[in-house]
Amino acid sequence: MSERISIINRKTKETDITAKFVIDGSGASEVSTGIGFFDHMLEGFAKHGFFDLNLEGDGDLEVDTHHTVEDCGIVLGQAIKEAVGDKKGIKRYGSFILPMDESLVLCAVDLCGRPYLSMDDVFTVERIGDLETEMIREFFYAVSYSAGMNLHIKVLTTGNNHHMAEAMFKAFAKALDEATTVDPRISDILSTKGSL
Repeated sequence: MSERISIINRKTKETDITAKFVIDGSGASEVSTGIGFFDHMLEGFAKHGFFDLNLEGDGDLEVDTHHTVEDCGIVLGQAIKEAVGDKKGIKRYGSFILPMDESLVLCAVDLCGRPYLSMDDVFTVERIGDLETEMIREFFYAVSYSAGMNLHIKVLTTGNNHHMAEAMFKAFAKALDEATTVDPRISDILSTKGSL
């Protein structure tokens, strides 16, 4: 199998985002967006998905975090889609239930080519560190649409807002790791239609 690596750049009047994404990595990351808590979440995503991620984001944080976080989601989604390639041999589906102390989060992924996000609004504070909590949904929405994936994130047990957010990113990592895993039993694309 060829290396599953992508490099994506998106530059607008509001942001300049570059990401290098390696599916079959070791969990190494270098992330710098200017938003400390968001960097922490992306580093956790890389570590727990065994992805290598280099992501540098320069955005108009003097406005707020919206453009930077959303565009990072767009770029990461495009990077996932490109690195996955033609999807031959991959499991396509992945799911994980992840505990983070008192919080419990389920994430399910289908790399079907059809974008869809289902995610409940569960946060009880406006910010975690320097990140507006409403931006977490915007990030996952952007990833799901740019990657062309079904993405479901459900908080089964609520709790500390930091714990819920971190469990979301880690559960997404574990589910995506499973979905992108090559299964030797799958000789082509896992669909009765023959394409995704």
